Amino acid sequence: MSKQRDATIDRDRLPFVAPCRKLAFWAPLRWIRRGVADLIQAPQQSLVYGLAVAVLIGAVLLIAWFRGSQWIMFAMLGGFVFLAPLTCVGLYAISAQLERGQEPVLARSLRAAFKRHIGNEAVFALVLLVIFLVWSRAAVIVTAVMYPTDGDPTAVELVSFLAFGSGVGAIFAAVTFSASAFSLPMIMHRDVDSVTAIVTSVNAVLRNKGAMIVWLSIIVLGLALGVVTAFVGLIVIIPVIGYATWHGYEETIDAREFPRHSEGVTATPRPGSSSGMEHDPVI
Repeated sequence: MSKQRDATIDRDRLPFVAPCRKLAFWAPLRWIRRGVADLIQAPQQSLVYGLAVAVLIGAVLLIAWFRGSQWIMFAMLGGFVFLAPLTCVGLYAISAQLERGQEPVLARSLRAAFKRHIGNEAVFALVLLVIFLVWSRAAVIVTAVMYPTDGDPTAVELVSFLAFGSGVGAIFAAVTFSASAFSLPMIMHRDVDSVTAIVTSVNAVLRNKGAMIVWLSIIVLGLALGVVTAFVGLIVIIPVIGYATWHGYEETIDAREFPRHSEGVTATPRPGSSSGMEHDPVI
């Protein structure tokens, strides 16, 4: 079935990038509302998923604290920004099931999110890992060069160190966020390769800088709130962000020119979509 279907698709004629829509500045707030609605519709699946991610993050940071130092812990916490998109993949499948009027099943969501698309997701994970490793090396260099070691550092020296380090980290975070904002939802939604999904995501972020700044601020504030609540808040925050990311992708990216997957949750269109077009303009 899959081989016959692939034979009918001329992939050389597919566009290199999926077009995107111009978003309103406060559009991410609408995504959050829809994410909360999905959480209410699937509370058990959402909280179990959120608990698993919160435990994973907490365990990694505690190991870094006791086996290393507070600096290693902060570095790992910063690194989570790079790897966070991978932790929400299963949530996209839950949102997709809810849209199609299906009972959300956590096992099916994980299978749809990871097993069916493991190849493209592995490539994407490798890209994030490379960025993370380069970022961690840059952080070590910045600390070695910029951190004042002679006597008690002055406030000016500390501010300079933190400002420069934050600037370097912001560059890596911006690259990672641009590449991952919509790429993983697109990989799960349509039969595309990782390069097409990443380029599509970067294009959409660059064309909607205002809305993306709002969206990134919401994510950072949400994760910070989850950490200061001893990771308990992440149990709710992670599912809401994951669901909101899925709805943000659907509102932003017009991927109708790309083929559907031959099987899985997104193999069929949502009920009520016109001629299988799931991306009607909203603004």
